[in-house]
Amino acid sequence: MPAYGFAHLRDRRHHPDVLEYLERIQDTLDPFHGRFLIHGPPTEVVEGSWPGSMVLIEFPGLAEARAWYASPAYQEILRLRTDRIDGDVVLVEGVGVGYDPRERAVKLRAETTREQA
Repeated sequence: MPAYGFAHLRDRRHHPDVLEYLERIQDTLDPFHGRFLIHGPPTEVVEGSWPGSMVLIEFPGLAEARAWYASPAYQEILRLRTDRIDGDVVLVEGVGVGYDPRERAVKLRAETTREQA
């Protein structure tokens, strides 16, 4: 099942360290088959507010996403970004083919009923 690295980056600055990070990140992703799906384009906010930009990287699975983030190659460049840009980064497993949110609703209803009993 695919997994994703999602970043919400605020207060972006095009500091030379950030540019170096951008120049080097793809080489850290390649061994883990990571690929950018979203990389900071302008965002059309349709509800609420969204200060900053977003990045979405796809991996074959959560194991690859975790291995990439913990890899020496990525850890070597990480501070180039984190020292210059505030943001949040999460790794999350995607849903499989045929995912039906109604099935999740059934599960959540059952959990809620048990909690209330």
